[in-house]
Amino acid sequence: QVQLVESGGGLVQAGGSLRVSCAASGLTFSTYTMGWFRQAPGKEREFVGGLAYGGGRTYYADYGDSVKGRFTISRDNAENTVYLQMNSLKPEDTAVYYCAAVRGRTILIRQDSYDYWGQGTQVTVSS
Repeated sequence: QVQLVESGGGLVQAGGSLRVSCAASGLTFSTYTMGWFRQAPGKEREFVGGLAYGGGRTYYADYGDSVKGRFTISRDNAENTVYLQMNSLKPEDTAVYYCAAVRGRTILIRQDSYDYWGQGTQVTVSS
């Protein structure tokens, strides 16, 4: 049974940093591309970024209140874990953050393309 379990969310002041983790089990982690999504109150869930397996290629959302340049995704295949490092946080980053896994090397931005999802972790940024 595949499980993705996020952790590390919490309350942080604007301008601060936070790292959330996603531990995977029940799949061959090193063959999955991992994505991060978020859902703010009253909004649709949106793509944040992704990290392909193998070469470590990343892609970050570059629209609206962009996370590009502030957020970094990394993975530790030995620990079956993917991380989302968030710096220079803004109140607009407040959301539930989800990790997701998809087989293959392509970083996909459509959430219905992903095979597995975690339950999410709440990140709240105070002003």
